[in-house]
Amino acid sequence: MTDTTHRATPPSSTATAPAAPAPAPRRARVRRTLTPWLFLLVPLALLITFTYAPIANMVAYSFTDWDGVSPELHYTGAHNYTEIFTRPDLFEVFFVSGYYLAASAVQIVAALYFATILSFKVRFQNFFKGVLFFPSLINGVAIGFVFLYFFQDGGTLDTVLRLFGVHTHHAWLGTPVSANISLAGVSVWRYLGLNFVLFLGAIQSIPGELYEAADLDGANRWQQFRHIIAPGIKPVVTLTVILSVSGSLSVFEVPYIMTGGATGTETFVTQTVKLAFQYDKTGLASAAAVVLLLIVLAVTWLQRRLVPDERVDLV
Repeated sequence: MTDTTHRATPPSSTATAPAAPAPAPRRARVRRTLTPWLFLLVPLALLITFTYAPIANMVAYSFTDWDGVSPELHYTGAHNYTEIFTRPDLFEVFFVSGYYLAASAVQIVAALYFATILSFKVRFQNFFKGVLFFPSLINGVAIGFVFLYFFQDGGTLDTVLRLFGVHTHHAWLGTPVSANISLAGVSVWRYLGLNFVLFLGAIQSIPGELYEAADLDGANRWQQFRHIIAPGIKPVVTLTVILSVSGSLSVFEVPYIMTGGATGTETFVTQTVKLAFQYDKTGLASAAAVVLLLIVLAVTWLQRRLVPDERVDLV
């Protein structure tokens, strides 16, 4: 009886293994390495030319007595910085920033309030969004001229007050307190829309399932804001606070256009501009700009240390 079963023969040890992929040519590897840098070449060139090179020149000028016009300049060491820190009048202008810091707090609270309200279904929702964001689209110089006529004696504000039976002969830009409060109020009106859009985008990025679950649990709007919205937009709130504080320290357009720094409304930036272009002290103005830059960086670093970034996971 013949055996008809066939045994499977084991693979021969001499069978060839699959060939490894050939290494990429050297030219192709170099191309892959250089391609990202080629895309970054133009942006980096623009960034260095228009940002870092001027900053380096500003730091260099801060150690000289250059007047901004003469081709000659002399090295004076730290004399400009010594003058800044020993002249009280150069640092007293920082007290004006307190008005804008207070205005920033009002602005953030108002923007968060409107963003929360308009994130839910409200009649004329899109109309109110456009009204709130519209001031952010207007140029700062135009805003300064508009509110200059708004606050002048017998201007728009006095006319509106007379319609409600309030007769006043108060010069809104005539005293340091009322002028700074008026200018800070203009900054609230101008930047409210920008913060509103940031908050609204952050709120709308929160998953809708969380609101549905909160509705099923019987949570009201305040409880939804406290336990869902507030934790979910914390990084955006932190960013807004940093931008508001740094912006309050470097206010320029509105006070420069409306008062020119008169009646106690001069800020550190308007003072620096006057030092450079009115008193021809470009070296001292450059040192003041460097000091302001360091202050803003220090405040930003301190805020980041006090309120570090945290990963928000609501789901």
